[in-house]
Amino acid sequence: MNLSRHAPLDHPFAAVFARAIDSICAPLSPATDRVYRGTARNFLLYLLDSHPQLLCLQDLRRDPHVLGWLTHLRSRHPPLAATTYILRIILLRCVFLQLAWSEQLPEFAHLLRPQDVPRAPRRLPRPLTAEQDQAIQQELLCRNDLAANVLLLLRHTGMRIGEVADLSLECLHSNAPGQWAILVPLGKLKTERMVPVDSSVCALVQRLRFFRSFDPLPPDGRLLARTSSKQTLVRRLRQDLHEVAVAAGVSAKIVPHQLRHTYATEMLRSGVDLPAVMKLLGHTSADMTMLYLDVTLTDLRREYERALSQPRHLIPTPKTPATSSRSGAAGDRLGCMRSARPRVVPPHFVRQASAPIFRPHRQPIVQNPLSNSKTHQRRKIGTHWPYMPTFEEVAMSASQLGF
Repeated sequence: MNLSRHAPLDHPFAAVFARAIDSICAPLSPATDRVYRGTARNFLLYLLDSHPQLLCLQDLRRDPHVLGWLTHLRSRHPPLAATTYILRIILLRCVFLQLAWSEQLPEFAHLLRPQDVPRAPRRLPRPLTAEQDQAIQQELLCRNDLAANVLLLLRHTGMRIGEVADLSLECLHSNAPGQWAILVPLGKLKTERMVPVDSSVCALVQRLRFFRSFDPLPPDGRLLARTSSKQTLVRRLRQDLHEVAVAAGVSAKIVPHQLRHTYATEMLRSGVDLPAVMKLLGHTSADMTMLYLDVTLTDLRREYERALSQPRHLIPTPKTPATSSRSGAAGDRLGCMRSARPRVVPPHFVRQASAPIFRPHRQPIVQNPLSNSKTHQRRKIGTHWPYMPTFEEVAMSASQLGF
């Protein structure tokens, strides 16, 4: 339910929040703008119902207004999804930070804190099982209509459903004779990429062009015609996949993004390295692609456990060392003689070992005639230095020198 499509909200803070969202969403997409306005509307509706006496923006406090809104989100029935709950907190925090700067209210920067955002649950990709994948593809091939060809294209290229909705009519490109690739437009992560395809995928694109030529809508350069909007086309494809899964006997809920997960897992199981899979999927971070590697580790564990059930295949036969033709005591004596044979030392090692070791000699200590043992013991640097001799010491030293 998109809260931003409702009638304008009559709240004292509505205009201030709208200006803040205009500043935040100026470089962002219209879809992001709608999510920001829906989050702000949800918060203002809570204030209007639970705190109608709050009329001044400066009176907005963390407790009870913001903390009460968090409690209200957690107590919803049915409960919000964890990602939706986290997203609303993050977006409202961005609005508060913008208001703290634009309205000169520095305390608004602390209305929502980083510790208020819970850790997102780590969800592994959900690829189709081999049985589900085979049953759904067989059903799609039997139908061979517009929706079936679109879903097969998703399965064999790993595109997102929003990317296939934006495909150009001339999306198929030839790199070399017999080599084809699909130009995937800017998608979720604003990345454009080329996905190599085979002849079967080229046939899917040609059939979709054939369906587009008979569509009554005027040509707009896209491979798939849109009756009203992109969201309507995406919802229709989701519904078509649900009907195909039911007809194929798959009881689990299947969404189009699982076709992308199945494609990525198939590439990893086939031996495609991680950077190549990252390019095929249009990921900007290797951490996103590593999630698909976790799925394949379950396959590795299954293969490992199957190998443990047959341990003779794990232990290779040791290689026997080459034995000498001489055996018995004669061979043992020969081995002992070889081991006792002296090693040949290089000549430069001998020269270095026989060279005399240089040891510097100590210089002889020359005693100062002006000093004796008694005066030497009394001289201490820092306490009795410089030393001033007495008259008797000067006279004794002069007589020793012959003066």
